[in-house]
Amino acid sequence: MTPKSPKAPHKVLLVEDHKMFREWLGTMISQDGSFTVCGETDNVAEALTLVQRTKPDVAIVDLTLRGTSGLELIKNLKAHDLKTPVLVLSMHDEELYAERVLRAGGRGYLSKHAASSTLLQALQCVIGGDVYLDPRITAGLLKRMSGGAAMTGDAIDGLADRELEVYQLVGRGFNARKIAEQLNLGETTVETYRQRIKEKLNLKNAAELYAHAARWVQQHGG
Repeated sequence: MTPKSPKAPHKVLLVEDHKMFREWLGTMISQDGSFTVCGETDNVAEALTLVQRTKPDVAIVDLTLRGTSGLELIKNLKAHDLKTPVLVLSMHDEELYAERVLRAGGRGYLSKHAASSTLLQALQCVIGGDVYLDPRITAGLLKRMSGGAAMTGDAIDGLADRELEVYQLVGRGFNARKIAEQLNLGETTVETYRQRIKEKLNLKNAAELYAHAARWVQQHGG
């Protein structure tokens, strides 16, 4: 009997804007014989090119990328009819972000605080065609969905994805310049986002915005 050929490892694309963390992630994944890193980048445009060129089995994507959001990458993959499943690995341990990832077409959501073994389990799950959610946020997400209640009842849900990122950074005490640096945006653009947020949340001025965002971050751990 002819022996079976060893199964080729699954190809993983890394989309993460922090180089040191990306390098650690690649090393950790490569140590497991089931996976190999086929490419890495810190931005959406290059990620799309890499997906088309390397055809990864899964992409690990951070929510906050250079100049844009990981949610935009998920939406662009869907718009270009690219079937690569996406596992979001994020510092945001919050069901609101997980909900947005799933709505955009992502297949999994995991906190960066999770153990390495959990990440490998999540990768296998997503590659296998299932959805993986961080157990710490599943209960909160199910609570939001319980009883058929609308998942958009909270005013915060009315914020666009980038507006939510800006709102959270405001709540963490970042000024416009720091937010611009964090998200690789111009300060004028950040001010535009803050104005939109105030209008959507019916806040009169910057002081009310800071107070409102700070309370939200304190309550939700953002």
